[in-house]
This record gives sequence, structure tokens and C-alpha cells, in this order.
Amino acid sequence: MKIAITGKGGVGKTTLSAVLSHLFSTEGKRVIAVDADPDANLASAFGISRAETSRIKPIAEMTWLIEERTGAKPGTSGGIFKLNPRVDDIPAEYGYRFDNIVLLITGKSKEAASGCYCPENVFLRRLLKHLITERDEVVIVDMEAGIEHLTRGTAEAVDAFIVVVEPGQRSMQTANTVKEMAKGLGVKEVMVVANKVRGKEDLDFIKAGIGDMKFIGYISFNNAVTEADVRGVSPYSNSPETVSEIRKIKDVLTEFLNDR
Repeated sequence: MKIAITGKGGVGKTTLSAVLSHLFSTEGKRVIAVDADPDANLASAFGISRAETSRIKPIAEMTWLIEERTGAKPGTSGGIFKLNPRVDDIPAEYGYRFDNIVLLITGKSKEAASGCYCPENVFLRRLLKHLITERDEVVIVDMEAGIEHLTRGTAEAVDAFIVVVEPGQRSMQTANTVKEMAKGLGVKEVMVVANKVRGKEDLDFIKAGIGDMKFIGYISFNNAVTEADVRGVSPYSNSPETVSEIRKIKDVLTEFLNDR
């Protein structure tokens, strides 16, 4: 199963990504969790310490590796370099392993952030394509709302494209923008998970604002998630209510994909 999770910053997509990774892992599945958000904090959502996190180098910052694989020095645009560099060894060689999960932090260089046709961008796009189209693990990608590292062929291969939203107009605007971007990449269906829900009024607001996007569940507002962040532990171990709600989302998602 290949899952891409996106949404406006701060809506809780990283919490969803981390807990889903744990849930699939406890079922005996091998999981690759990819932090593709420049504001990388998936490691902290797993409860990985700051000291350990500091040792996980983002792929985009491995300039020597990118130059070795593409044949071009990072920071350069145009020119000649490999469009299909080797990336199959990246999870095993450069991922952070714990339990049954491999964490990869892609990062984003200044050049890649500009959307340039440069070695960094090509390398990161090739890595995502490999993970989504060529691996047999469960792959969960925690993405920014821009989804710019997905190409059409990669996006079409994603089994579940999920937008996390919270009660608020800006979150709804972001969700609908992401929907149009995903549609342009060939994604047939965008799913929605509501987070920080305080009651029926919030749910009604969100359901009214997502149009024809498929609603697959919600996560209640829970101080235990905030406490987990403050303490540097995973919501998976600190908020059983949140885990229970995300388990229901996983079950709905799995059933939907099995029936498709």
C-alpha cells in the first residue's frame, strides 16, 4: 500500500503519518515512512530523540551522493546529468531503522525548492517514484501541500492520496487547491481526514467544505497529542484515543482499497 498524506502546515498530517506507520508495523508489515516536508518533524512524531534525529541526514543535503549518482554537482541547473539515477539502496543505506519501520527524510535544498531542473530535484523525484512504484513495503509519505516532487506517473501509482484538514477556511482552501493539483497529476480520488475535531459542528463544517472528496474519518482534538510533542514522545504511545480513531481510519482505508 502506498499512501501520500498532505495538507496545510500544522493540521496534523505528521501525527497521522506516524501513527499509521506504527499500526501497519504492528501487523507485521514492513513500512517505509518518508518525511518529504521541508519542515521535517516526522522523527519527533515517532518519539525519536533530538540527539538521534540530528544524526539522520536529509537526502537532499547529501551533495556527494547526489553528484555521484547523477553525475552533476548539486546547485547547478541545466547541463547533462542522469535522469534515472540509482536509488534502490537508499532506504537500507541511509534510512533510520526502528521496530519494523525505516524512516527517510528527503529534505529540500534551496535549488530544489525553486522547482528547478537540477540534480537535487531529479534525484528526489526519482527516489519517490522508486518508493511508490517499485517497492513492496507499505510506503507512507508525509508531504507538504505543494506536492511538487510527485510526477504524473508517481502520483497515479499512489493507492491513497489523503488531505488532512482542520476546522477553518484556510485549511479548506488548501484542501481544494491540493485536490486540483492532484487531479492535474492524474489522481482519480482525493480522500480527506479531519483533525482537531471538537464536535458535530466541526464535522459538518468540514464535510460541507470538501465537496466530492471522499471523507474517510476524523481525529478528535486531544491534549494528549500536544503533551506528546512537548515531552518528545510519540502520540502512538501517549494518546490511546487518537490511536483508536486512526485505527478506524486505517480500517476504512484498507476496506475501500480492497473493494476497489
